[in-house]
Parts: sequence; C-alpha cells; structure tokens
Amino acid sequence: MHKYLKAIGFQNVTSEKEWNRILIQSEEEFTDYQRISLEEELDFGELRKEYGMGIGIYSYGQIDEYETYTREYYLPYFEGSGITSYADIIVEKRSDKEAYIGICEDVKVGVSLIFHLQNGIEYRKELMAGRIPKNSTSVTLSGLAVSGTILFPVMKSKEQEQEIREESRNRMMLLSAAREGDSKAIESLTMEDMDLYSQVSRRVQTEDIYSIVDTYFMPCGVECDQYSILGEILDIDTVENKLTKEEIYVFTVDVNELRFDICVPVKSVLGEPAIGRRIKADIWLQGKINL
Repeated sequence: MHKYLKAIGFQNVTSEKEWNRILIQSEEEFTDYQRISLEEELDFGELRKEYGMGIGIYSYGQIDEYETYTREYYLPYFEGSGITSYADIIVEKRSDKEAYIGICEDVKVGVSLIFHLQNGIEYRKELMAGRIPKNSTSVTLSGLAVSGTILFPVMKSKEQEQEIREESRNRMMLLSAAREGDSKAIESLTMEDMDLYSQVSRRVQTEDIYSIVDTYFMPCGVECDQYSILGEILDIDTVENKLTKEEIYVFTVDVNELRFDICVPVKSVLGEPAIGRRIKADIWLQGKINL
C-alpha cells in the first residue's frame, strides 16, 4: 500500500534514503501514540504523525522491555468525516501482520465492503475490556486515490430522481429480505438483474457507458480493500501536506447512496472538479469504527 503515500502528498519523494529520513522523523515527532501488550515483556505500538488535516503516516512496531521501538511496517492514512454506515461490521485480524480489516454489510452497495481498520489497536483494547457495543455501531469510511478523473453528471429530471430513489429503496428492502432467506425476494432480484442486463446491453450499443451508469462501487486489483468507484461530488476542500507543501483535494462523494470522503493529489486530477460533477478513481478503502 506504499503507492498510496502519493495520495497524501508524497509524490516527489522517490529515494529510499529520503523515505527513511521522513519515517525516522515521523517516529521521533509523532502526533499520537497507542500501545497494547502482546506478551510479558513485549508491546505493540502505533505511532501516528499528522502532516495535514486528516492525513498522515501510521508506523507500527514492537516495543521491548527497554522501551526500544522497532518498526515493522508503515501506512498512509486519511481520516474521513461524518458517518458512512450503521450497518453490521465484522472485524478480522490479518494473518501476515498485527493489523485488522473491517467488513461492512451495507445493503445500499449490494456487496460486502472490506476496509483497512484505522483504529485497530483501540478496537482490540475495547474488545478485551468488553466495551464493544453489540448494536448501533457506526463506521466512517474514507478512500485514498493516487489519481482521479472528473466526469459530467447524468442529467435527470425531478421525476426521474424521485423514481430512482423509490427503486433504490425497494431494492434495499428486497436485498434485506433476500439475506434472511426470502425466496420471493431472491426471485424478484434475479428477474430485476436479468432485465437490467438486457436494458444495458441494448443501450450500450448507441450510448456511452458513463451516461448509463450513474455511480458504481466495485472491487479492483488483487487486494480485498481496493475498489474502483464513480460517485457524485457533494463537497470539495483542499488540504496541504505541511512537509512537502503539495495540495490534496478532499472530495465528499455519494456512491450508491453511501457518503464518504476521498483524497486525491491536485496535480493528479484530470478535469475541473465542481460540486454536482462525478469523479472516477481507484481507491484504497479505510475506515474507523466509532466506538
């Protein structure tokens, strides 16, 4: 995931020597600090260095009985705003390192959203203390993108927008029923998918695919937490990396009725961003469980 360091303003850092200098500095001048006991004389630590509003680097490693920190791996992060979903969330530990992934079952998307859990150590502490609520847990998702493309919106009348919202609500109800084993809901969804495939197959012969598909959220690449998205821009802000002085766009997007923030370097955005237009990007999905 080190390529996503470019997403938070480190596009011009190319040499290994310079990276080591930045990492050592971030670990010596960290903004926040978390640790958890692994065994009697060994802890696992998380050092967070913020380089701008909501962006920075996590460094993870072991801390021995002499308080010596040894880095194991590091990751860029981008913290989103607001609440993306109240859907059920499952947390699993990665097998290759001391890290956690979250799985969000939100019917709006229709697939399980897998994301890197930003507050994994905090979650583990709360879990060990028995303070994880069984209900009403929410998650704030965010995405890091190395580049993005701006597209014009699909023009719709108010009647069409109302019809789309009603169809979306009906589909969510059917998906919820299908997950509970309702055979009629499963049959209805199957027929809807067949009709949709038939309609798209006809229209794609004479129309551009992005005038047919308004938004999408689909997996891409070999990693389970990487997605290709197309979403409507609801808000635009800019953040500056304090170290490199590079500017980063922060877009609040609506993708399949899920609202979350993504960050993209200003220099890597093709087109002119504006509220109401759409952005297409490949993102690394991160998330924070609001405990």
